[in-house]
Amino acid sequence: MLKRSKKVGEAPLTQERAAYLEARRKRTWAIRLCQILILVCLITLWEILARVGVIDSFIMSQPSRVLKTLGNLQNNGLLMHVGVTCFETLAGFLLGVVLGNLIALTLWWSDFLSKVAEPYLVVLNALPKVALGPVIIIWAGAGMQAIIVMALAISLIVTVLEMLGGFLSTDPELIKMARTFRATRRQTFTKIIFPSNLHTLFNSLKINIGLSLVGVIAGEFLVSRAGLGYLIVYGGQVFQMDLVMTSVIILALVAALLYRGVTLVERLVLDAISHTKV
Repeated sequence: MLKRSKKVGEAPLTQERAAYLEARRKRTWAIRLCQILILVCLITLWEILARVGVIDSFIMSQPSRVLKTLGNLQNNGLLMHVGVTCFETLAGFLLGVVLGNLIALTLWWSDFLSKVAEPYLVVLNALPKVALGPVIIIWAGAGMQAIIVMALAISLIVTVLEMLGGFLSTDPELIKMARTFRATRRQTFTKIIFPSNLHTLFNSLKINIGLSLVGVIAGEFLVSRAGLGYLIVYGGQVFQMDLVMTSVIILALVAALLYRGVTLVERLVLDAISHTKV
């Protein structure tokens, strides 16, 4: 017996398909439950080991002290520090995405420029960007702009290499077909090359959101008066390890939320495209 689909235009849902979707849903919930249980067990173990003295709570802190520190931070500008780090990360991330895709497009458009730039891209990708921190600070100034430039420097080259590799590896048969119909180079890019690399684009976004955050924290370590990186450095300088561990945990949550935001945008965009095609 067939079940009617809830959405107009979709094929009827068979019993086998419904059973498959139900099993998949249960498996997803089972995975999430296991993830939560593992996290709870790790936090509990951390607290127990700190209380019995197996680990030094002064150095490694403990969950109860982290919660106490978190409560104190809420009254001392926690949201401001988180907001500063998020703003710097998103600014560097968006600049890296836009400039990286424009550079990748330029290199794809000109094979000559691509060959010329290839060794420089390889060297810049391998170069530790943190080593350029002092130069960036002197050039951009000791402020938020230097931190954003640091995030941009880390994510830009990765975006260029990822997208250029995707553009160059697009199915050649599709490109030949477009040329057969006398499509211009611009039409070939907009109708075939770029749509074929949407997954490449979002994969690069998932990588770059984390790299941008790394660049921001590295920049905040060098020059900042606010942000999670500033709290970590300050906590280490005054030997407040509870503040350090609390800031690290908040940083991990911010990283997870930023990554989740990118995956949500990916899902919305791909769903919109699939509905448009239907």
